[in-house]
Amino acid sequence: MTSFAELPLSPKVQAAVAAAGYTTPTPIQAQAIPVAVSGRDVLGIAQTGTGKTAAFVMPMITRLEAGRARARMPRSLILAPTRELAAQVAHSFEKYGINHKLSVALLIGGVSFEDQDRKLDRGVDVLIATPGRLLDQFQRGKVMLMGVDILVIDEADRMLDMGFIPDIEKICRLLPPRRQTLFFSATMPPEIKRLADNFLRDPVRVEVARPATTVKSITQRFRFCPETEDWAKREVLRELIRSQTIKNAIIFCNRKRDVAILHRSLVKHGFNAAALHGDMDQQSRTDTLERFRNGEITLLAASDVAARGLDIPDVSHVFNFDVPWAGDDYVHRIGRTGRAGREGFAATIVTPDDLGLVKEIERVTGEKPVWIGAEPTAEDFARSGRRRRGSRGRDRGAERSLRPSRGGERLPERRPAAASNAPARERGKRAPALSVADRKPRIDDAVPATRARTEAKPVPPTEPKKRAKPPPMPGPKHAVTGFDHMPAFLRRPVRTA
Repeated sequence: MTSFAELPLSPKVQAAVAAAGYTTPTPIQAQAIPVAVSGRDVLGIAQTGTGKTAAFVMPMITRLEAGRARARMPRSLILAPTRELAAQVAHSFEKYGINHKLSVALLIGGVSFEDQDRKLDRGVDVLIATPGRLLDQFQRGKVMLMGVDILVIDEADRMLDMGFIPDIEKICRLLPPRRQTLFFSATMPPEIKRLADNFLRDPVRVEVARPATTVKSITQRFRFCPETEDWAKREVLRELIRSQTIKNAIIFCNRKRDVAILHRSLVKHGFNAAALHGDMDQQSRTDTLERFRNGEITLLAASDVAARGLDIPDVSHVFNFDVPWAGDDYVHRIGRTGRAGREGFAATIVTPDDLGLVKEIERVTGEKPVWIGAEPTAEDFARSGRRRRGSRGRDRGAERSLRPSRGGERLPERRPAAASNAPARERGKRAPALSVADRKPRIDDAVPATRARTEAKPVPPTEPKKRAKPPPMPGPKHAVTGFDHMPAFLRRPVRTA
């Protein structure tokens, strides 16, 4: 397909696409739209930024032109992993459905149930939801899913990362079996493949080659930080920010806790910064993004999950405060800058513990890292061990793990490594008792000679105690009447006549 005019879209959708200024479909759109319009299931494998949102929005609008929505019974359902991605999908329906009167409802957390209830009561053609909020509304009896004709599962791999797969399975079991399912994922791990096999009927597999390299308009740099502590990384970050002419920048952290800490540090040092993480309510998130788009905020500290689906076209810089655990996430992060032919700059702070992850980034992008300042030595690379992919905890040094917790309690001290690494059979044996003369002197053994320790005296073996006999039951002269299940000390003998 060389143009949208050749795709089997309705005239109203074609007019909306032309009004948006698009003439040529992306590879995922050219392959998926004809299949989706025909009503068959689609298994799409494509990265973010390939145009896959329009690949299912356009055929859905075409198919939903005929028909009418009923109260609390949506005609189509789109599941997205985050609020921002769900809002971006809703924006696509507004853009491509401008010539239609389709009703769209957004079910996401952080928004009052009353507003969502009113939309559902009026009836919706397209319901866009995150899994948790959809199940909440279903359990409240505010939405019924037996009328869904089209189901879209977007960013299934992110659903897996966020632990939504059980919710997805539960939702799919609530839907009618005769429906069309459009399933999109950037990768196909075994758990996602199992989910697709269970809920897709004879799907057409649509796959586009993922980009092997990053955008050439992005200048990529790496900055080595010999210290692994966060305070040292924050100092390096401030140095990088001051060395650049920044219009606006996104700073990525691997954990939302680090996002909040970094935000407070930047504000303390006089930077115009804000934070975006999963613990914020929807109104705060929306206000923060709007201020960042308008230029009121210069630096936005964010986590990968919170930044998923952000549509901010003009970002001048991206900083990776933490090296991402996967090379694909690195490509996704720096892709926030250098869009639409603009120049972009991306810098990543690397500690000795992160050098293995840098090798992974080099493998995915096919590009050698360019370092700012001193480069890590070959010895640094040799000592660095790559962390397990998928772990969400980062060991930033032994001192950090021994700090007091937020509640004020101190964490238990670590056991010596030699004891933990000893074989099990040796740990199970008790060392023989040694006299003071046989033992090597220690600091705590320096006691006066008059209090010298002696060998322990042998303890004589003790005989096992015999179980006491139960008290005798009352005889025939004092028979017990009733309550035979009660203990003996509560019973009262009663004389019989």
